[in-house]
Amino acid sequence: MEDKRNIQIIEWEHLDKKKFYVFGVAMTMMIRVSVYPFTLIRTRLQVQKGKSLYHGTFDAFIKILRADGVTGLYRGFLVNTFTLISGQCYVTTYELTRKFVADYSQSNTVKSLVAGGSASLVAQSITVPIDVVSQHLMMQRKGERMGRFQVRGSPDGRGVVAFGQTKDIIRQILRADGLRGFYRGYVASLLTYIPNSAVWWPFYHFYAEQLSYLCPKECPHIVFQAVSGPLAAATASILTNPMDVIRTRVQVEGKSSITLTFRQLIAEEGPWGLMKGLSARIISATPSTIVIVVGYESLKKLSLRPELVDSRHW
Repeated sequence: MEDKRNIQIIEWEHLDKKKFYVFGVAMTMMIRVSVYPFTLIRTRLQVQKGKSLYHGTFDAFIKILRADGVTGLYRGFLVNTFTLISGQCYVTTYELTRKFVADYSQSNTVKSLVAGGSASLVAQSITVPIDVVSQHLMMQRKGERMGRFQVRGSPDGRGVVAFGQTKDIIRQILRADGLRGFYRGYVASLLTYIPNSAVWWPFYHFYAEQLSYLCPKECPHIVFQAVSGPLAAATASILTNPMDVIRTRVQVEGKSSITLTFRQLIAEEGPWGLMKGLSARIISATPSTIVIVVGYESLKKLSLRPELVDSRHW
């Protein structure tokens, strides 16, 4: 009998591609709906000066809910759903790159590191313009403005429908920065998400392997994979949060220099300013990563070619 501690990774060539993409889009959409409020909160915490508006993740959640209701937690969500395209490009690039690197190295760490970084490079090239618009929509709130742009309408943000707000923001970005404005913070995004993705995958496989040795052999693989996902996400978040704060400020405040943004942040808020929004990031990452890991491993299991279904433990 095969040792269940040997976690068999389902590779690209093992998959039924049609099932993989259909199930993948549905899974990604469910994840985005569940974690978007914490993405919005993290963005606002990173942009605010000190603690001028919110004192933390929970405080921001309550205040936004009281001021704008549930819909306030989903500002910019419709625009953000276009990142479903980049999500599919990400997993495709990741799996294909793993297959390519396997011709040169059988090390799972090397395959995960190179594939994770490459997938993020492709995905961010598609995601950044969507992020720029959705982040400006996230900044729309009653009272004090948080970002560079304010949608036209009544002071409380009403009177302009969702797509009207989107068109208004797009026009203001074009007027202020031209087409380049949609790629503001592109380099900062690459410096954030390429390392984040490159680190996440090796740590995910590392934690899964270590947990597999600690767990009884009867323990299903999916259990310690579900635990290793959040551990990897927390590790990657801590390592990349400083650049994530800088990226958000560059995109929302319209800054042009990563270095100057870094210096200003340190001067105004000290080194701890680089950790702003970290708790919201980890809080949103924990449930979402569990869902992503369980969902992604389930997705690959469901997408296995029929002749391979019985060859993989669950």
